[in-house]
Amino acid sequence: MADRRYNDKEIAAIFRAATEGPPGPQPDVPREEGLTLADLQAIGREVGIPSDAVARAAQALDVGRGARSRTLLGLPIGVARTVNLNRRLTDGEWERLVVQLREVFDARGTTRSDGSFRQWTNGNLQVLLEPTETGHRLRFRTVHGAARAYIGAGVAALGVTASVAIATGISGHLGDAVPGILFLLTVGIGMIASGALRLPRWARLRGRQMEALAAEVANPPSSGTPDSSPRPKPNLRDETVL
Repeated sequence: MADRRYNDKEIAAIFRAATEGPPGPQPDVPREEGLTLADLQAIGREVGIPSDAVARAAQALDVGRGARSRTLLGLPIGVARTVNLNRRLTDGEWERLVVQLREVFDARGTTRSDGSFRQWTNGNLQVLLEPTETGHRLRFRTVHGAARAYIGAGVAALGVTASVAIATGISGHLGDAVPGILFLLTVGIGMIASGALRLPRWARLRGRQMEALAAEVANPPSSGTPDSSPRPKPNLRDETVL
């Protein structure tokens, strides 16, 4: 299996992330001939950057490329992350990942295996392990079902409001219908606002959780170099976000 090679822009992003912290969104640049991860780690050691920090930064770059979101009325109603592990996940690693999923998302969930395919699901939240030519691919995806329902109901209420207003206007009874129209309008706007306000924070949290879990699986401590050290685990649970 050929080693993944990083071009000049990716190399700069990796070393910046390894020395400064988590990277921001990375530009989509073509994967040209360049340096392998081992090359980057060797360069990093020469300037005092731990090899495991370089590996995590490189993996974070690939996880960032797998970031996807679904929108509703311009709002992030769904979050997804995909990472190619470039190796096969062992049974033990999958079991440990399930334990982490239950801890991070505070949910038991259900597991299912079908040959090389594995999945853990809890409602709209899905984690899929799929075979590829180079090993396994890990996919996270979720949709905020409650917010979607609130926004959909609010849009429907506004539609009913418009229909009532048009119908009563044509019949000449618009004045009598104003209180009911205002009530429906308030309900519709309120439901849309209730669903919309919770989405940005929820999407950011779910994205961070997925990225941290993907990085943990892609770069287990045992696979690091001799200068690897235990990594602190971020607190990714937030009981107030649904």
